[in-house]
Amino acid sequence: MILLAKNIDSGEEPCFGTMDITVKRNAYGRQLGSFVCTDRFADSDITMRFIRAPYVTETGNNVEILSEHDNIIVAVRQKNQLATAFHPELTDDKAVYEMLFGMIENRAAK
Repeated sequence: MILLAKNIDSGEEPCFGTMDITVKRNAYGRQLGSFVCTDRFADSDITMRFIRAPYVTETGNNVEILSEHDNIIVAVRQKNQLATAFHPELTDDKAVYEMLFGMIENRAAK
């Protein structure tokens, strides 16, 4: 999420800057503030593991909000890009990967 963001609220220079979002780095605090919850992602409830996670503070018009936790944006999609504040690789839930693979398949079919 931080790598893709066009804007980082701390004022640091964006890395790739290819997604029209503004993020707050380490928004959920230090590593000791890490947590796990279940929330909506797209059309299903999934387990989300947050570790020193950023979150989205602003989105552009072409950004689709996929998930929020406590009314804070934690997953977004813009065209062929997908960004999450949580770590899907640290759970057994496959919903994020299924969406990503679907995006790849749809792009390959064009």
